[in-house]
Amino acid sequence: MAVDYYETLGLERGASATEIKKTFRKLARELHPDVNDDPDAEGRFKQAAEAYEVLSDPERRRVYDAFGHDGLRTGGWSPRSSSGGGVEDIFAAFFGRSDPLFGDLFGSGRGAPAGGGDVGTEVEISLAEVVTGTKRELSFEAVTSCEHCRGNGAEPGTPIRSCDGCDGTGQVRQVSQTAFGQLVRAGACPRCGGEGRVPEQPCGQCDGNGRIAGARSFEVEIPPGIESGQRIRVTGAGHAGEAGGRSGDLYVRVTIAEDERFRREGGDLVSVVELGATRAMLGASVSVATLDGDREVEVPAGTQPGDHVVLNGLGLPGLRGRHRGDQHVFFNVVVPANLSAEQRELAERLDDTVGPENVRHEDEDGLFSRVRRAFG
Repeated sequence: MAVDYYETLGLERGASATEIKKTFRKLARELHPDVNDDPDAEGRFKQAAEAYEVLSDPERRRVYDAFGHDGLRTGGWSPRSSSGGGVEDIFAAFFGRSDPLFGDLFGSGRGAPAGGGDVGTEVEISLAEVVTGTKRELSFEAVTSCEHCRGNGAEPGTPIRSCDGCDGTGQVRQVSQTAFGQLVRAGACPRCGGEGRVPEQPCGQCDGNGRIAGARSFEVEIPPGIESGQRIRVTGAGHAGEAGGRSGDLYVRVTIAEDERFRREGGDLVSVVELGATRAMLGASVSVATLDGDREVEVPAGTQPGDHVVLNGLGLPGLRGRHRGDQHVFFNVVVPANLSAEQRELAERLDDTVGPENVRHEDEDGLFSRVRRAFG
């Protein structure tokens, strides 16, 4: 006869998801064979795991509440505990090998080799390199796999034997008595560092560690359109992992060097050209610096301070596209100072001829309004 899942966990049928999880974790601690020497503990643990598997899943629980075990079987479901795995395999399926409940109380055997740490460094590029993208050869300090022993920690040609301290398991267990019964704690073997194996003759280059610290070089590709402060991740270029474990990553923070000729506004560039008052009045052709070289720009007659022209496609590209922004060239009209007597006389004669028809009326915000319009 099928056992009622609610009775197995000791719960009411209206129990919340939090109550179900809390109750199962408590039972798991009590029934795991490492802390409970009752011969029936393993079977009861598997029953509790099966009940939790159903009641913790909203859809399975709905089917079970409506149709019982027959409804679950009709839907093709079968419990994980029927797959033939041991108690620790079932426990790991629910809590994961990294779960503190699994590792601290019961031990998880020798896990995967520890991965290496990440490395951070910085690189500075010019604004012009933002347009094209560039490559940099970076040097930094990192832990690398020892080339002499190829990372296994043993002097080449010498054997690697099973660790005597943990019988090759990579872990040692400590048993203690508590008010709740026997408590088993597991940790990495101090003799082999959790590897389960030790070199008979340690490598003379790395002292048996399999890794060695030193300078490392790596070529990093910096994409067009990157902005100052953004980071590039290079997978596997960080510190080497232990005994073949995954290497960490390299994170490169990119800084864009300031270019006094331009100010960046996203994908657009802003530059300022100084223009004499008479040239602004009469119109002129001026040379404008761009990231693609100098360009001749026609200044229309009557140009006012703050007027600007747009050089389409001479800005910066987007990080994920080829389209370039624009360059906005603003004109700073320079009023002459320290006039000679002749220059002053000419200016006064000109002033006498200037009337309202020669003055362009601005809106109330003037220059600031034009700047805002330029950038939407």
